[in-house]
Amino acid sequence: MGKKRKNNEPQTTSPEELTTLYEVAKAVGATLDLRQALYDVLDILARRMEMRHGTVTLMSPGEDIIQVEVAHGMSANAARRGRYKLGEGITGRVVETGEPMIVPHINEEPLFLDRTRVRRRKKDDDISFLCVPIKSGAKVIGAISVDRTFKSESSLKADLRFLTIIATLIARTAVNLEALNREKDQLHRENTRLTQALADKYATTNIVGNSNKMKEVFLLIEQVSGSTATVIIRGESGTGKELVASAIHYNSPRAKGPFIKVNCSALPSSLIESELFGHNRGAFTGAVKDKPGRFELADKGTIFLDEIASIPIETQAKLLRVLQEREIERVGDIRTRKVDVRIIAATNRDLEQAMKQGEFREDLYWRLNVFPIFLPPLRERPTDILLLADHFVERYAQQHEKDVRRLSTAAIDALTSYHWPGNVRELENCIERAVLLSTDGVIHSYHLPPSLQTAEGSKTGISTSLEAAIAKVEKDLISDALKSSAGNMTQAARILQSTERIIRYKVKKYNLNPRRFR
Repeated sequence: MGKKRKNNEPQTTSPEELTTLYEVAKAVGATLDLRQALYDVLDILARRMEMRHGTVTLMSPGEDIIQVEVAHGMSANAARRGRYKLGEGITGRVVETGEPMIVPHINEEPLFLDRTRVRRRKKDDDISFLCVPIKSGAKVIGAISVDRTFKSESSLKADLRFLTIIATLIARTAVNLEALNREKDQLHRENTRLTQALADKYATTNIVGNSNKMKEVFLLIEQVSGSTATVIIRGESGTGKELVASAIHYNSPRAKGPFIKVNCSALPSSLIESELFGHNRGAFTGAVKDKPGRFELADKGTIFLDEIASIPIETQAKLLRVLQEREIERVGDIRTRKVDVRIIAATNRDLEQAMKQGEFREDLYWRLNVFPIFLPPLRERPTDILLLADHFVERYAQQHEKDVRRLSTAAIDALTSYHWPGNVRELENCIERAVLLSTDGVIHSYHLPPSLQTAEGSKTGISTSLEAAIAKVEKDLISDALKSSAGNMTQAARILQSTERIIRYKVKKYNLNPRRFR
């Protein structure tokens, strides 16, 4: 069975060992690449100790598994097979106990598992194995192991002592590498969690709407999400085009890739080409360094071009090339770059009319129009108004920490009778305002903007009859005419395009005194 190192043996360091220690220390401090530093250390040991194979194993983050991190003399596949449970085999026992071990003859050691399958057990091939723990303070974080041809028991003990010194030298590098692995694992789990959270957030089941027109939209989203087809989303402003684009991306095979959003109407015409395709240093005044464009940033993912109809006609030609060839050229560069990107575009303009007016290229239109999705305005989906309103009440009550639970009947009437020119965005803004104004847990009609309020809800209802209202208007008009004519009823009748007989009748009816106006 493997032997543990004894502590009462004399320890001396030969000139050759000192030279090796110097090389190891130099290798560890020569690079910031932690993994490369450990590879260099194993290379040194292979030369100095006649090592056949060597490994540095570390504890896997969050589990009692020891994994080969760096290896010498074996393939990547062989290294990947080097996984041990804590206490399993020689390596697992060294990490568990924190004590080094020697296996003089691996053919005679049942604990030696040879998981990597690189050490052939032949009778005429006598291999020794040495394994030393790597510690951070009192904590064991891994092990370093080597194997070589057996020479003698004394040489093995000397090698073990020397390997222990090496383990101490590389401990800081191994600790940093373990911390890096732990951080990578944490980032990977966080990235997976966020990706799933985005997929859940933008699932079609989370887009509010139960009308037939929205069901058709949901079906189209589900059908196109799994493909790489170009999509154009059309609809009035405020209908939720960006939400649909997000749903397509986060439910597609590209969900783990970038999702780059570009509001084309917000980019100045002089800069839009540079923003989309990037530029090289010196391409124009102010271009002090190379800058990748949005298409490069979206590589392996999706780019969302909102308000695409606002792109200048001269830039549309370059955009057409991206759609056709998936190639771009930075401003000031002659090199063509390949991009693997899915394109989703959106517009609230009538593209057919824009083509007739020469403001939008017809060839670009047909390239974009592979899979159109038309979003209905809110006025065409009235059954969704209350669903959306309740959704926004819940969202903004939680966001603003307000105890608002429902809409009053008058508020519901106001919301459902309004024509919503600003669509879902206008409804969302109205509800957020109402939540902030509410003081009794209920949204009343008077919490809504004036444009939505009914006469009853705003307490400005009609308080007189039609006959009385007409009489008041008539009296005011005749009074103004008498004032203009200085009380002359003939002239007043002429001003009002009426007859003197009718004016005299009305003057008597409304008890007016013409002399008062002289």
